[in-house]
Amino acid sequence: MPAYENSSSEPSARGQIVCVTGAGGFIASWLVKLLLEKGYTVRGTLRNPEDPKNGHLKELEGARERLTLHKVDLLDLHSIQYVVNGCHGVFHTASPVTDNPEEMLEPAVNGTKNVIIAAAEAKVRRVVFTSSIGTVYMNPNTSRDVVIDESYWSNLEHCKNTKNWYCYGKTVAEQSAWEIAKENGVDLVVVNPVVVVGPLLQSTINASTIHILKYLNGSAKTYVNATQSYVNVKDVALAHIIVYETNSASGRYICSETSLHRGEVVEILAKYFPEYPLPTKCSDEKNPRVKPYIFSNQKLKDLGLEFTNVKQCLYDTVKSLQKKGHLPILPMQEDSV
Repeated sequence: MPAYENSSSEPSARGQIVCVTGAGGFIASWLVKLLLEKGYTVRGTLRNPEDPKNGHLKELEGARERLTLHKVDLLDLHSIQYVVNGCHGVFHTASPVTDNPEEMLEPAVNGTKNVIIAAAEAKVRRVVFTSSIGTVYMNPNTSRDVVIDESYWSNLEHCKNTKNWYCYGKTVAEQSAWEIAKENGVDLVVVNPVVVVGPLLQSTINASTIHILKYLNGSAKTYVNATQSYVNVKDVALAHIIVYETNSASGRYICSETSLHRGEVVEILAKYFPEYPLPTKCSDEKNPRVKPYIFSNQKLKDLGLEFTNVKQCLYDTVKSLQKKGHLPILPMQEDSV
């Protein structure tokens, strides 16, 4: 577990009630787990609490005593008001992950608006909003030679022109969240994670895990000439708790361990798991490897978060995929031992 010590001057978890929206998601499941371990009482919102894919939440330590799951439509203000009323804090993690603009925009923007309005009415201490690195660097003027910090914002026209509707939706949602929070006097803090990897708690595979799985199951024959930044899901969940508990926390927090070229990703995977049919060639053999963006994680480090090394993150991801039955355990090749 990443190291983090909460100072005695910050709010105590015991007796505090917090709401986690989209509680069955990859990040949210870990957030619920860590909140319960710290002693919080958690109200989780879900589209369907009875769906078997959410069963893992009920198995978490402390869930029987301090976790309740609620059927909520975030586009229905009344249903979220009912759950948030009486809470000390809200963690808004629920968001559609899609490149369909119609499916992305309304839930992302209006759902976030409703959560913040409900939080304002309930007079919660703080709202922590899960945004994305996609709201930070999607801009044609962003250089790969500078350190990108929380002052950077994605360009909406650039997102439109490149048809990157996920980044467009997340950017509009975060910008509107800041506006609505200001209008309603809500203390908002935002976490901007990069691609999140690490062990799964839920039974289903999420988009960022498919990003790794495709290299291991043979569906990707080559890797693209592109880079990505990675972070461990446990670190992201812990970052949410740190910025909630630290009174002085404010603004945005980039949550990133390191950036890798796709070639480096498959090389790390091949070192640990040579038995899988990992690609060895880039789909673009004409051009040199593109340089990664450099993201600053200093703000979270200053709050005491120690990030898990990316190699460990990738190793844990594969082990989890094996354990959950998404990836067959293959015998080691003789020449790889």
